[in-house]
Amino acid sequence: MKKYILYFLTLIVFFNCKNEPINNSNLSLANNSEKAGFAIIIHGGAGTILKKNMTPEREAEYRAILEKAIRVGHDILQNGGSSLDAVEKTINVMEDSPLFNAGKGAVFTNAETNELDASIMDGSNLNAGASAGTKTVRNPINLARAVMEKSDHVMLSGEGAEIFAKEQGLTIVEPEYFYTERRFKGLNRVKEKQAKKEENIDMESAFINFYDEDIKNSKFGTVGCVALDKNGNIAAGTSTGGMTNKRYGRIGDAPIIGSGTYANNATCGVSSTGWGEYFIRAQVAHDISALMEYKSLSLQEAAKIVLDKVKNLGGDGGIVALDKNGNMVAEFNTAGMYRAQMNDKGELSIGIYENE
Repeated sequence: MKKYILYFLTLIVFFNCKNEPINNSNLSLANNSEKAGFAIIIHGGAGTILKKNMTPEREAEYRAILEKAIRVGHDILQNGGSSLDAVEKTINVMEDSPLFNAGKGAVFTNAETNELDASIMDGSNLNAGASAGTKTVRNPINLARAVMEKSDHVMLSGEGAEIFAKEQGLTIVEPEYFYTERRFKGLNRVKEKQAKKEENIDMESAFINFYDEDIKNSKFGTVGCVALDKNGNIAAGTSTGGMTNKRYGRIGDAPIIGSGTYANNATCGVSSTGWGEYFIRAQVAHDISALMEYKSLSLQEAAKIVLDKVKNLGGDGGIVALDKNGNMVAEFNTAGMYRAQMNDKGELSIGIYENE
């Protein structure tokens, strides 16, 4: 009789264990251990960047500043810092360089001023911040982060954004800080080209034909960064001076969440650079994430589809992105894009031209 009782009890224990729900937390830990510990990727703008037009000295300058910038962010991640800190500090390096169309190297508007835009996003909670049209904030990406973390808003612009920046103790500079001879000469060249185009055509045609090849490339040079930290959090940020000779308070895609910047721990982080009007219309950054989430595409597949869509609309540019596993992509439909990436093994890759 005791044997039967023991057998019966054994069957009860067996079936209870069999029907018990599986604890997925251990599976997640196992999967996480197979992912990249951290990763970082940056861009410094896309466009008609040809080796034949680049002096060896200028190319060396670009490669040096790209390496300097990405190593700043990589060190933060390697030491256990957050992806937000890595993105902000990496972009600061490029904002402080006159080589890029952001911060110190921002292009000029038609009114011969510098108006800067930036955005940042936290993939852990989809929080975001952006600023547009500021003229006195030295590092617009810092302002974007302050908007995200210290205000109830997502985007602030113009004078109001500058007042908020002062209240937050951010570095304020005189507008002359952003002046560079190279950018001012670029403005004059674009103005001259536009004037010549308008001499013999009506205003409607002038608007339609405004973007010839030289004028089109006057908007490139935006900087951006996407990072994945050791806690699995993704952040993305973008900063720009916009388009040379822009008027009427024009704002491009860089400060618009979903167009110029997007981050979501469930999928990826993206920073865009290119012809902003088309990147807004295509909602480039978010669309890449959406294709991954809803169609289960890889980051590479999604990025290619979205950049092809931009090209079919008539726009050009590029993106840098990384997914939740640390896979990185630099996709562009122009002749070149300033870019660099580093993984958790410390492997560094820097590219400028199309086939690098």
